[in-house]
Amino acid sequence: MHIDIQRASVSRINEIPDGDLGFGRIFSDHMFSMDWLGDRWIEPRIYPYGPIEVIPSALALHYGQSVFEGLKAYRGPTDDRIRLFRPHSNAQRLKDSCERLCIPCVSPELFLDAIRELVSIDSDWVPQGPDCSLYIRPLLFGSEGTLAVRAASTYRFLIITAPVQEYFNRQGQGIYLKAEHRFTRASPGGTGGAKTAGNYAATLRPMSDSAGAGFDQILWLDGVEHRYVEEAGQMNIFFHLGDTIVTPDLSGTILPGITRDTALTILREWGYKIEERRISMDEVITASKAGNLREAFGAGTAAVVVPIDRIHYLGQDLQLPQEDNHSLCQQLYQTITELQFGVTQDNHGWSVLVD
Repeated sequence: MHIDIQRASVSRINEIPDGDLGFGRIFSDHMFSMDWLGDRWIEPRIYPYGPIEVIPSALALHYGQSVFEGLKAYRGPTDDRIRLFRPHSNAQRLKDSCERLCIPCVSPELFLDAIRELVSIDSDWVPQGPDCSLYIRPLLFGSEGTLAVRAASTYRFLIITAPVQEYFNRQGQGIYLKAEHRFTRASPGGTGGAKTAGNYAATLRPMSDSAGAGFDQILWLDGVEHRYVEEAGQMNIFFHLGDTIVTPDLSGTILPGITRDTALTILREWGYKIEERRISMDEVITASKAGNLREAFGAGTAAVVVPIDRIHYLGQDLQLPQEDNHSLCQQLYQTITELQFGVTQDNHGWSVLVD
């Protein structure tokens, strides 16, 4: 599909503050847009980043028919080439989310073509540095103006990008989690396995409360018994128990993280025994008391891999061990980021060159 391109007359790249990218506060010069009308996607175009016109009765604004993705582009430190990491997996996950919310899918080919073209045009916005990247946010929402509770008949697909630093800038320190036993992120039969806006909206109140109490993120528990671990903030979670790595299984309430799958693939190649299953807070506490819990960490696109230092559960703090300065977590972080930046050979076909 031909993409119409309208370039910005003046770049805003010189407005970026030195050494302070933050996460998702600064946006590049251009954006991608196309619309679903009838039975097809039409008018794909790249044009200067800015406000969009949305009718006040747009279905997504009222009923949350919206899905999105998150991936990154990386600038190689030695060859200066720009790479996307596992974009085909993002395309598939977007398709799965669309199907759950009754939204027409974007083909993987069009998804990748649009991202590559947009990142190529804004290639100067891909930052240089081991903790920097260009975050890419595809967004798809129901644009039809109606108050009827049904799937929309028209949709808009957007892609915006933002130069970012790592989500957690803690210089190796672990994060502090609050195990949430009141609020719920997802329940069986719901949309927990889709990357949809409403899932995140439901977390804002408990996240605000926990941040005010000094916690870095929430450890989400299951929505039925509030006993079983599900996600750590917006990350999948891993526990190193003895010689086994345990992570919650994808039962429909947990987002199938691409960094999660990357970590599991690497850990299996390293010879670790992997168990994808339910794990309760009681089991975590028992393992910790028995000296069997070696470390825990979260994994996600924004943070890559981050160690967990403490978990607050039912009024008590569980201090997690600091084995060799989070050795397995640090090894995973280094291995994954070296693949993302093209420092080491990619034998999995995960990286896609932009140019």
